[in-house]
Amino acid sequence: MSRLTDYLKIGPVFNYFLRVFRKPDPNQPTSVNLRMMHGINRISIIMFLFCLLVMLYRAFFR
Repeated sequence: MSRLTDYLKIGPVFNYFLRVFRKPDPNQPTSVNLRMMHGINRISIIMFLFCLLVMLYRAFFR
């Protein structure tokens, strides 16, 4: 049972959201590819949350 609860923890997901939207550390080396990847991830997270809000709105007000 503890293995199942380990798989269903959502704490790391929220930590990733906070890490993606945080300002990058100037002491860490970054590349263009890494910055582009994080930018695309930001866009996809924002689009997902917007679509989730639209779906909830339609479910409750139709």
